[in-house]
Amino acid sequence: MGVVAAAVAGAAAGAVAARAAYAVFRRRPPIGDEKTWTRTNHRGEPITLLEGPALVAGAGAAVALAPGVSPRLRAAALLAGLGGGGLGAYDDVLGTTASKGFKGHLSALARGEVTSGAVKIIGIGATGLAAAVLARDPAARPSGAALAAFDTLVDGAVIAGSANLANLFDLRPGRAIKVALLAGTPLLAASLASSSRESGGSTAGAVLTAIPLGAAVALLPEDLGERAMLGDAGANALGALLGLAATVRLGRAGRLVLLGTVAALTAASEKVSFTKVIAANPVLDRIDMLGRRPVPPPPVVVSPTP
Repeated sequence: MGVVAAAVAGAAAGAVAARAAYAVFRRRPPIGDEKTWTRTNHRGEPITLLEGPALVAGAGAAVALAPGVSPRLRAAALLAGLGGGGLGAYDDVLGTTASKGFKGHLSALARGEVTSGAVKIIGIGATGLAAAVLARDPAARPSGAALAAFDTLVDGAVIAGSANLANLFDLRPGRAIKVALLAGTPLLAASLASSSRESGGSTAGAVLTAIPLGAAVALLPEDLGERAMLGDAGANALGALLGLAATVRLGRAGRLVLLGTVAALTAASEKVSFTKVIAANPVLDRIDMLGRRPVPPPPVVVSPTP
């Protein structure tokens, strides 16, 4: 099977499996009942988080069956996606909002308080590193154990950091998926171009990028329609899978640049509101609002006539 055909098959499998999983979970949630997964969105309206488990299940099924992926990369992708998604679901269902962000959760941990967010941060860091270990081809390792260990740590940080960053954008309808598409589409194009130039080149990078994007696009109408949202489960899995795909495609310099970008954006999120930054930029705001319900104008307060 050619590279393009394998990528299309992966995207289609992710899309079909995600829609099927969403339909099943709407009838019978994976844990608890419908109320367990219902939250209030930015408009004060009820919304379901079942989109997240649907993306996790759909992408996981597609990864398990996708062509052109070696057993070690398949195992790494399943670990990254299911691990990030499972830990995100734990935070979705059992988490509290008493502490927020890296700083809030780590500060609570320093006080001896183990929050669900801290469990998720540590767990995603561990699964990201484990996925990086699984994904690295022993035959392609650089000379020297120190350099090999460095590359693995960078890859693990990219996977875990991407999982967390995707979740930071999941604050408005469709935003996290749009960010994933803006980041993942060039990665997919580069993977297709690179593989087409290599005789017998691996299709893994293209397929591993296409699967989560296909699953996300299939669920985008629910997200934009404000009927569902990714939540921690879906956003963490989406980010982790794209992070893994990036480590497969990019060289060391590219991975270091990506890690620096992820770290900078994560640090910035502790100080500034992504929503305010996006709203203040006409181009970003137009992209953010594409396909969404209009934001209602603020109520007009009429002062009484003296």
